[in-house]
Amino acid sequence: MNQTTVGSVLPKMRLPLVRKSPPLFCLASAFFGITSVAAATTPLPKLNLASDLTVSGLSSGGYMAAQFHVAFSNQVQGAAIIAAGPFYCAQNSLAIAFGNCLNQANSQPKLSAAATYLKAQQYDGTIDNLQNLKDDKVWLFHGTADVTVASSVSDSLAVQYQTLVEPANIRYVDDQKFAHHFPTNSTSGNDCLTSEAPFLGNCQYDAAGLMLAHLLPKLAPKAVAASGTLHLINQFEMAAGAKGQLAQTGYLYVPQSCSKGQKCQLHVSFHGCKQYAGAVGDAYARGTGLNEYADTNHLVVLYPQTEKSSVAPLNPSGCWDWWGYSGENYATKKGPQMAAVKQLIDALSK
Repeated sequence: MNQTTVGSVLPKMRLPLVRKSPPLFCLASAFFGITSVAAATTPLPKLNLASDLTVSGLSSGGYMAAQFHVAFSNQVQGAAIIAAGPFYCAQNSLAIAFGNCLNQANSQPKLSAAATYLKAQQYDGTIDNLQNLKDDKVWLFHGTADVTVASSVSDSLAVQYQTLVEPANIRYVDDQKFAHHFPTNSTSGNDCLTSEAPFLGNCQYDAAGLMLAHLLPKLAPKAVAASGTLHLINQFEMAAGAKGQLAQTGYLYVPQSCSKGQKCQLHVSFHGCKQYAGAVGDAYARGTGLNEYADTNHLVVLYPQTEKSSVAPLNPSGCWDWWGYSGENYATKKGPQMAAVKQLIDALSK
């Protein structure tokens, strides 16, 4: 692939070259205005949701999952993260994001700076008490053929979590020759050694099942086919903070048991860059394998959606904010996207 700079998007900034054009994180891709998914939402059943939840994410969604886990640890009981780096890796700097948190040969996140930031935010109350994390479950994954996020970056996430969570509760998979995508055992995905839209890999590897088995007790085998309903939700109506930060339309998968009022748990799955609905439709919301496990484990799955933008906040690849494009508080409860997703969760719980 050709080397790419961010000059075409942010011409006043001079940043280092990226070794290969990162398919999910690339901020330098050409864009042609805002792409949106405008669709009629579907009525939601009354849900009986447990107070705690789990999160997962791929790529920028992995960064977002870690941020959400740390910031809202009173409620979030576990996180599964694929192909991402540590909390506050970018330190509110796009230059640091490119230099330390992606695929540079010498990429090395500054964990000491992140630790200082965590302590300060805990003191200010912009994240929950870090002690809440101690007994949580964490599942981490990084493919050895991933050329978008360096192994040193993903390794740093594992090291950081070891300071926050009981090491016995962390499972880090880093021995699979997979590219930068969500690995599945579906035959409909892309070749496992390529990273292309919709960034679902045909790897004969059940990442959804492995992550959920680690996060949830006594995971039941998945359904042969998803039989619940993938609802379209109006994120603007459900979350006051969503306008200007998220897409108008998101997805919510509800198993039949949950739609009938059975007590269910919520799982939030964050997509990666260029994997938002405006780019791949509902491919991510249907294709990870999470929904098949949701059916048999009374699990409601929220797939919140971002949207690419050529205006402030500048987000040409539809990424979740892990470097500060929405403001300096992006990784805390005060972060606009963090707050909007929390509002979505609260609305579903009500």
